[in-house]
Amino acid sequence: MPKTQLIIVAGLLASAGAAHAGNRLMEANMPAQVAGGAYNVSPSQAWNKLGARPGRGAEVWTLDGPGLNEITFYGAIQTDRPIFRERNRREHPLPRFSSTMLLTDIPTLLENSYRAGLGVRVYTTDRMEPTRFGGRDGVRFEYSFTADDEVRRRGEGYGAIVNGRLYLITFEAPVIHYFGASIEAYRQLVGRTTIGR
Repeated sequence: MPKTQLIIVAGLLASAGAAHAGNRLMEANMPAQVAGGAYNVSPSQAWNKLGARPGRGAEVWTLDGPGLNEITFYGAIQTDRPIFRERNRREHPLPRFSSTMLLTDIPTLLENSYRAGLGVRVYTTDRMEPTRFGGRDGVRFEYSFTADDEVRRRGEGYGAIVNGRLYLITFEAPVIHYFGASIEAYRQLVGRTTIGR
């Protein structure tokens, strides 16, 4: 990692505060178990693992900081569970994964989760195709959305259903600069990821 990137990473980690004390550097070429052991990953470059977790069985990695380029690993999500933590179950219940879903239902599950849980109003699934993911049959899809901050973001996801559980990895970044600058790093990481259980 170049010296300037190390300084930026150190600064991000130092300024993250007590709420994010669990942030840590995921070193290049160091195998790691991710999302509670759901994935085995060997990153080809260093990433920052954020201490804040979006839900049970999920974790977030970034290169440049939260909101700039984020990979979210959702691992071994059981049937009748949402993919991330519910904020207001009574008024805005999240959709739940079902082991009877098809691979083509995964992009819709993500979209509906964003709409219900994050209040995203503008969201489109732009492309979907079968693929191999983590050594299993899966789906790859592209999407775009705009959240409350009014920043237009693009995303790419890979998903699979294995032994009745959902495995999903997403990458999101602002359309301006960050998506194009980081998408290949994400794809390399996905290519070095296997489903661990």
